[in-house]
Amino acid sequence: MVKKIIFGLMGCILLLGIWTPSVLSEGPDQMLDTAGLKDRLKVMTRNIYIGADVDIVLAATDPTEVPVLAAEAFAQMQATNFPERAQALASEIAQHQPHLIGIQEATVIRFQLDGDAVAGGTTPATDVLFNYLSILRATLEAMGLDYKVAAKVQNIDVEVPMFNTNSATGFSDVRVTDHDVILARADVEISGKSKGQYQAQLVVPGAGITVPRGWVSVDAVVNGRSYFFVNTHLEPAPVPELVPLQLAQAQELLAMLMGVTKPVILVGDFNSPALKGETYKFMKRNGLEDAWRHFDDRPQLMYNKRGFTSGHDADLKNETVTLDERIDIIWARSNVYVDGSHYLGKKLRMFIVGNELKDRTPSGLWPSDHAGVIAYLWLPEF
Repeated sequence: MVKKIIFGLMGCILLLGIWTPSVLSEGPDQMLDTAGLKDRLKVMTRNIYIGADVDIVLAATDPTEVPVLAAEAFAQMQATNFPERAQALASEIAQHQPHLIGIQEATVIRFQLDGDAVAGGTTPATDVLFNYLSILRATLEAMGLDYKVAAKVQNIDVEVPMFNTNSATGFSDVRVTDHDVILARADVEISGKSKGQYQAQLVVPGAGITVPRGWVSVDAVVNGRSYFFVNTHLEPAPVPELVPLQLAQAQELLAMLMGVTKPVILVGDFNSPALKGETYKFMKRNGLEDAWRHFDDRPQLMYNKRGFTSGHDADLKNETVTLDERIDIIWARSNVYVDGSHYLGKKLRMFIVGNELKDRTPSGLWPSDHAGVIAYLWLPEF
């Protein structure tokens, strides 16, 4: 039975080796020698954003504030217009056509006009208003692209009352179900899939609930080569007290990867700023390599805004680029040996998408509050 509660938080390309980056590129316009990229493994990570700052609901100290704050978040979610944003997101995918995509915040929004949650009722909302994954896939299909859902894990599933003058009771219920998803291009062979939720979970103060987060993986074969591809979305840690929780989730994730012998590609929203975040540094110390570091290894990397992926305004209407940190990352690990060294790739191209004014929708919305990251990887014969 779905609990009637306040919104929960909606919220590697080389191991121990040497990697020579290729010419810096961030978009198709700068891409050189595309004919030489046909055999690359192309992967993407994309947080597609629920479309509202739901943390304002969690910030309520008085339960009577929840219906008002929930109504504000619901209105913002509608205003950020996911069907329109899906067109921009699908266009990013169409430009690069990655083999594998890690999607975070693939949300299903359900609605109950005459809500009962405010009175302690337990009838779950079932009328689907928006299924973000279905909308995105339909948009891709309309563009002539065939992407299948290779694997999916459900995270939080919560329901909240909100004021609604159109309801007979004066309140409606909104139910939010969050997923992490792996999309695979139709020509990618999926030979196995797995998923899991982290034991380390956030407890929402005063609500008596936990916020589950998880990971999802597939064994994929591209151009005759096998990979273990993983997607995840770790708990945000906006205050120091939450860093140990995020680290615990990362520890569980790396423990899961210990028994994997094939090349590992790990993507996601790690909510830990590159270079300075404790979770980022932990993952780097424990055998994962950040593709962007090898692609753009200049000393001023931390200040290189071209790599930033997080920071657009919650309403997606900011008229200047406000991205201010890099938390969406493509990691990798490999057991491939070439000339006595560990290699995953000797040539690399990377692209940030959704980070320029021209990437906005016709009505001026950013595709997401995050930018996306795409990597073109090259592996030697083995």
